[in-house]
Amino acid sequence: MEKVKYRSPAELKELVDRDKKALKNLFLKLKGLRPNQLDSLIHPLHDEAFQNFDCLNCANCCSTISPIITVKDIDAISRKLKIKPARFIEENLHIDEENDYVFKHTPCPFLLPDNFCMVYESRPKACREYPHTNRRKMHHILKITLKNCEICPVVYTIVLELGKQFN
Repeated sequence: MEKVKYRSPAELKELVDRDKKALKNLFLKLKGLRPNQLDSLIHPLHDEAFQNFDCLNCANCCSTISPIITVKDIDAISRKLKIKPARFIEENLHIDEENDYVFKHTPCPFLLPDNFCMVYESRPKACREYPHTNRRKMHHILKITLKNCEICPVVYTIVLELGKQFN
């Protein structure tokens, strides 16, 4: 795998749009794999890609998308900030169309200018797990993985590497 390089969300979206047909065909093939077979292909690529990439040089995810915030996340972040959960919700969150709490605005309110996270030790579960390419049963989130190609250079690189294995 070649070194993962930073790409802006605009650049990634352009690349994904350009390769839409090939990516759609690849994801159809990936859907046809057994779940453990798909995981065994993606997980080593995830590990290798993250050896070659520093998220602090990117922060596309923190800058452009809002994670789902669970009640446990609210409690942890509120404790970290030493404020009441109700205040945290009022100041930072709203309920989206899927009835989940998400941040009111992007970039994330806790993203610092140096791309560090102000609440890193208490960050939401969705942030801890992003970009989800090392989770079990990847077949459940292939649609999200394709969408994440537009945000995360690592996901885009992993998908390109998967494509090489199917050509």
